[in-house]
Amino acid sequence: MGQRKRLRVAKAQLARIWYLTALALLQFFCVIAWGVFSEAQGIAQTAANRSVPTLISQTLRSGNASTALVRAQTLNTQGANQLAAGQAEAAIGTWKQAEAAYKAAGDKLGTLGSQLNQVQALQSLGQYRRARTTLEQINTQLQSLPDSALKADGLRSLGITRFRVGDFKEAQAVLQSSLTISQRLNANAGQSYTLLALGNLTRALQERQKKDGVKNATTEAGASLLPKAIAFYQRAASLTPDDLTRSQAKLNQLSLLAATNPTLDQTPLLSEIRSLLKRLPLNRASIYAQVNLAESLMKMSNQDQREISQLLVNATQQARELRDPRAEAYALGQLGHLYEILRQWSDAQKVTEQALQIAQAIQANDIAGSWQWQLGRVLKQQGQTTDAIAAYNQAVEMLSVLRGDLVAMNPEVQFSFQEQVEPIYRQLVQLLLQNNPNQATLQRAREVIEALQLAELNNFFREACLDVKPQQIDQVDRNAAVVYSILLPDRLAVILSLPGQPLRYYTPPAPSDASTIEKAFDDLFATLNPFIATSEPLRPNQQLYDLLVRPVAKDLAQSQVKTLVFVLDGVLRGVPIAALHDGQQYLIEQYSIALSPGLQLLPPRWERRSPTATVPSNQLQTLAGGVSEARQGFSPLPGVVKEMEQISTLVPTNVLLNKAFTRAQFEGRVESVPFPIVHLATHGQFSSEAEKTFLLTWDGRINVKEFDQLLEGRNRQDRKPIELLILSACQTATGDKRAALGLAGVAVRSGARSTIATLWSVQDNSTAILMTRLYEELRQPEITIAEALRQAQLKLLRSPDYQQPFYWAPFVLVGNWQ
Repeated sequence: MGQRKRLRVAKAQLARIWYLTALALLQFFCVIAWGVFSEAQGIAQTAANRSVPTLISQTLRSGNASTALVRAQTLNTQGANQLAAGQAEAAIGTWKQAEAAYKAAGDKLGTLGSQLNQVQALQSLGQYRRARTTLEQINTQLQSLPDSALKADGLRSLGITRFRVGDFKEAQAVLQSSLTISQRLNANAGQSYTLLALGNLTRALQERQKKDGVKNATTEAGASLLPKAIAFYQRAASLTPDDLTRSQAKLNQLSLLAATNPTLDQTPLLSEIRSLLKRLPLNRASIYAQVNLAESLMKMSNQDQREISQLLVNATQQARELRDPRAEAYALGQLGHLYEILRQWSDAQKVTEQALQIAQAIQANDIAGSWQWQLGRVLKQQGQTTDAIAAYNQAVEMLSVLRGDLVAMNPEVQFSFQEQVEPIYRQLVQLLLQNNPNQATLQRAREVIEALQLAELNNFFREACLDVKPQQIDQVDRNAAVVYSILLPDRLAVILSLPGQPLRYYTPPAPSDASTIEKAFDDLFATLNPFIATSEPLRPNQQLYDLLVRPVAKDLAQSQVKTLVFVLDGVLRGVPIAALHDGQQYLIEQYSIALSPGLQLLPPRWERRSPTATVPSNQLQTLAGGVSEARQGFSPLPGVVKEMEQISTLVPTNVLLNKAFTRAQFEGRVESVPFPIVHLATHGQFSSEAEKTFLLTWDGRINVKEFDQLLEGRNRQDRKPIELLILSACQTATGDKRAALGLAGVAVRSGARSTIATLWSVQDNSTAILMTRLYEELRQPEITIAEALRQAQLKLLRSPDYQQPFYWAPFVLVGNWQ
């Protein structure tokens, strides 16, 4: 055999090595833990160790591989082992070296493979935007290649990344492309990995629809997603060549069925899984498989608790035999959870503390955070409130440390956030406020409320993208009060922060549980339509006033503050606060009003005001963009033309209307001229999901995740930021009671210091009147943005044609109100 031919054979062998390694890593990233934080971190190492050493030894024995290729593959294997051990940053560095070695050897496939491996490590660190950027670059290279296992592999990884960052539609298309290529190649292993990922994605879609309240969790075509997800898992199990992937597909299928129909008899499936588990070798993957089975059994009806206990005890013992503390901490913690379910509090505390100690010793923060929460729940049940608070505080602290890794802990975190993360904050606040809290306790409760707001926004964007700076209201505005609300499991809690005064804590005297508040929310929106007469049109407005404001009304009046800043929680974010009514007048008639996700996210004030003279026009220079014509299925907004014309008569305005309002034109204007105000009169939607939060342009949509990229030139140190962003024709997504989270996301992501937007679509003429008055007020000396908006709203309120809240109440101010 000639030297060149021998080298080609060696390259092919080495390419096969890194390909198997990549498949092993992808197997890890296809696995989803559906009840706890991610548990699958041993699978990559197990699969890699099973396939790689043999091929390496074969290649090395041949003596024909170039030194560069051998070094590259050695580094590649080292990176796989580092990632499996949880050393993601080290793995990235090692794979970068492997990439350089492959390049030196002229091996393009190996170079792509090492880049792909780096993406896996970035994903494990929660750096999904960076991972997606890298994958897009890899995908461009892949598209130029003929169909191959490598191309299918890269597309699968791109699809999984898109899934993790919430781009479900794109993820589905890319994964389907990967599957098609694997089918053409008759690559059963590749098909099984992709089918497993498609099953996980379909399950996530099912969960999303359930969260959105879609009847029976069906698609637009009316077909249930549950059978489709199960079919993906079944096909993955039938095609895979190894028992490990087959067992994972079966376990995911059981987990889905246990969550959706816990009373259904699953004897045949359980029998298959038990048989598969017996055939697995002793390693971390088999331990996690046992724990996963135990988790599903705990959710199912009429299961033998002794079998569940024995599974977890065996898993713990096997982890000790392998000297695998991470697996031991995971299995022990689940055993503690079983004792919690059985209300065996003493055993639950003992075992959970053991699991927590092990997790902390190895710095497994994701596991430690889960067990801290579990310990807090168990201590609370035993009446050990002080110790329970300490455990909850540790859990919250762990979440703040993890931040961006929240998504990495569980690919389904976007939908489990409300079940796995949110309750930790709420239950801690409930503990803190239960027995006449002192000032230190109230301060801590306020901190936890703000921490929850931050966590929700990070989860909304699926990345840790927000920097915080704690502030006191005294340092911000001595004429403003902050009203914090938090929905506890049994009631609404309200904390009032007044400048220079101690914090005050209130609970409404009337029932304020979640169902009562949601009903009041629904009733309020049912009475907003000015063309539908009701016998008590202000009843829900007064009910919400009684819950949120009346308990603090006396203190507010005595303090003589002028502005109320609301840090709202849950469904309350979508309430038009200006329309709350005390029985005599609307709240907007008494105070200027602003919303905030918390003072820790408050941007600096707009230094535009003059103490005596009118504000100079150049400080109000405005970039106005809008779409008045019907576009992309959205109705026309004829009043936008009048709105643009009137603004132009009041302040220097650069207008982009209809065909001129394209993404490229808008981005070019934002970059070229430092406009203090950006005013967009176009359709838009706020949603609790980032991918459904957007603004309409003539040629497309601007998604909320793109705001920082679109406006990034304005956030450089040498450029002035946008002072005021106005979105005058947006609405919250229909049926999404948490949709106002998207409004907060837009406000934060845009980088604007203040944002004025609408909670629902409003009448064109009334909007034009309000906006005209807003700009007139902004020119007045010593007026805050909140007061300028208030005066504009009052103009409509005092008009015979537009006095109904429908016309003026949807306008809200988010961010800095000064």
